Amino acid sequence: MEALVYRSKDASEIGKVEIPERLFGVRWNANLVHQVAESMRSNKRMNTASVKDRGEVRGGGKKPWRQKGTGKARHGSIRSPLWVGGGVTHGPTPERDYKKKINRKMKTRALFTVLSQKFRDGEVILVDELPFSAPKTREARIILERLSGIPGAEKMKYLRGKRVLIIVPSRDLLLERSFRNIGSARVEEARNVSPLDLLTYQYVVVVRPSESFEVIDGRA
Repeated sequence: MEALVYRSKDASEIGKVEIPERLFGVRWNANLVHQVAESMRSNKRMNTASVKDRGEVRGGGKKPWRQKGTGKARHGSIRSPLWVGGGVTHGPTPERDYKKKINRKMKTRALFTVLSQKFRDGEVILVDELPFSAPKTREARIILERLSGIPGAEKMKYLRGKRVLIIVPSRDLLLERSFRNIGSARVEEARNVSPLDLLTYQYVVVVRPSESFEVIDGRA
């Protein structure tokens, strides 16, 4: 399999590169992708919601009033869920654990599956290099504008929504700082890309494809 490589300066075609079949030739598996994505979302969930049950609410050691003779309903404690300020029944507690175990092979397979589908949909753009001499947000926006001229990538220039995930073979601080203030774009190392990242962003821009593919393939 081959794919076109573009020059970031003017979005012109500069040649083709061989892409691994195991990365971009995987059949779509909706059940696998859904299971992995939901598990990853659950693992990111913070268990911050917490309420007190009737045993944790302050007060209530004394019966509010005597059992009979008052004409009122019987009550044994103001900590009852029936009272304002009383305990909460079946509410969220800090002990609840939302984490789910994800098999490593399943996670890797889901990554390749989503990557393959995006490639078939024309949402994977290969570029030779994204050179920055200094962190410049304006230059980053210009590059997105140029790349949006590639057929099928017209929405890459939009600044609203999650538009483009830029994958680099190794960490590039200048690149990260240049795109940091653009909410629609994100830079990520190839070794850290997850299926959830690919599902979150519409387009995937792969910098130095051969090197990036080698890193991603090494995760299998």
